[in-house]
Amino acid sequence: MKRLKNKIAVITGAGRGIGRATAIKFAREGAQVVIAEYDTGSGKATESEILRKGQSAEFIAVDVSDESSVNHLFDDIGNRYGRVDVLVNNAGILQDSTLKKLEPEQFDRVISVNLRGVYLCTRRAGDLMREQGSGVILNASSVVAHYGNFGQTNYVAAKAGVIGMTKVWARELGKDGIRVNAVAPGFIATDMTAGIPEKILTMMAEKVPLKRMGDPEDIANAYCFLASDEARYINGAVLNVDGGVVV
Repeated sequence: MKRLKNKIAVITGAGRGIGRATAIKFAREGAQVVIAEYDTGSGKATESEILRKGQSAEFIAVDVSDESSVNHLFDDIGNRYGRVDVLVNNAGILQDSTLKKLEPEQFDRVISVNLRGVYLCTRRAGDLMREQGSGVILNASSVVAHYGNFGQTNYVAAKAGVIGMTKVWARELGKDGIRVNAVAPGFIATDMTAGIPEKILTMMAEKVPLKRMGDPEDIANAYCFLASDEARYINGAVLNVDGGVVV
């Protein structure tokens, strides 16, 4: 039996990498997937791939850092579907720099997308979920939220903040039948890592007890489990999917 049959699932940043893999996985498991993506080309490409397989998907453009854009997204979803069963706050960006060189604009942009965007989307999805008395919210954190990472002041701050918000919302929304959890990926082979020199990628893989980087599908599988009824008593958790980097 398909684990997400007839669920309305909104996945931000679903045009590439982990978001794309999650959209494909959720559609395969029976969900009606809303591909909430900033980049039209990649968003429509994910939509087309899912539709070609006879599964359900719809692309809606959104800038998660912009309140009016997020409001338009969820107004549209509410009008079309009348509900939201799952929200995956996956959208994120990188603008790495050491503290000495980090400009305020770089800090603000990453916080705006990776942290504020999670808040804006969850606030609107939470309204719909409270009305229906159920829902699942899944937030993308990172293993670097646990131990920091050189040159990632802005990214680490955002991902650590996501863990904090996840725990607050799990407490606040649980009474309304809404579960809130986070996934903390480790070193995953995505578009974000494609530009990293091979030597550095090898060094990253060597730090992992399993001696390899993860695939986007590894994270998609975790999201699918947490979104399903199999995880119905998991709330406020942070699931590390990292091959054992954080032990």
